[in-house]
Amino acid sequence: MTLRTLFTFLFFLCIQVVFPQKLLSGKVMVEGAVTENVNITNVANNASVSTNQEGTFSIPVNIGDALVFSAVNLETKRKVIAAEDLTDAFMIVKMSASITPLNEVKVNENTGITAENLGIIPQGQKKYSPAERLVHEATTGGGLVPLNPILNAISGRTTMLKKEVVAEKKERLLLRLDGWFEEKFYTNSLKIPQEYVKGFHYFLIEDNDFVRALKAKNKTLTKFLMSKLALNYKESISIP
Repeated sequence: MTLRTLFTFLFFLCIQVVFPQKLLSGKVMVEGAVTENVNITNVANNASVSTNQEGTFSIPVNIGDALVFSAVNLETKRKVIAAEDLTDAFMIVKMSASITPLNEVKVNENTGITAENLGIIPQGQKKYSPAERLVHEATTGGGLVPLNPILNAISGRTTMLKKEVVAEKKERLLLRLDGWFEEKFYTNSLKIPQEYVKGFHYFLIEDNDFVRALKAKNKTLTKFLMSKLALNYKESISIP
């Protein structure tokens, strides 16, 4: 470990001690306009909030925490909290509208042609998501003593990246669930207030049985499990 690497590690360690968790306030804007119902999740402490009608939010954070901003028809945005973010009075987060892809145009109907059989990539190579690729790079290295995994483990970067992988998987599940059922199913059938529906989505994807049914696209089973989980959710937030 070089002197510079050791100094960097000690610097960030001191930051974690000096700056305790505090409440971060901000506003989300898309093309100059405020945006309501944007979900903000702190992957470090699992805190989750949504923007109000003015597009503002408040969420507990610490230096080094990763915030994930997501909403329907918006590109997901990630923000790692730095020391200067906690000194500013207010954070402005700019997001972009997602682009709907055009229908696929098939130039060649020969589905037997793949990158693998063309020799572009090795046969059976594992495919990583962006967050999984960062974890793979952080935990592997070359030479007799791979230094990258050691330094990343000491600095806590590997732990942070693994948390981002979990958050990325949850984002995909939330996107799959969003719009699958009409809002009146939650409010009328399950008796969940409209302002708690998004929170109920986060509650659902923590249940392993529900996640398996969702991935299998079994709408009947997911509806059955949601009816049971709704009782637990309402009890946890003190809704009769």
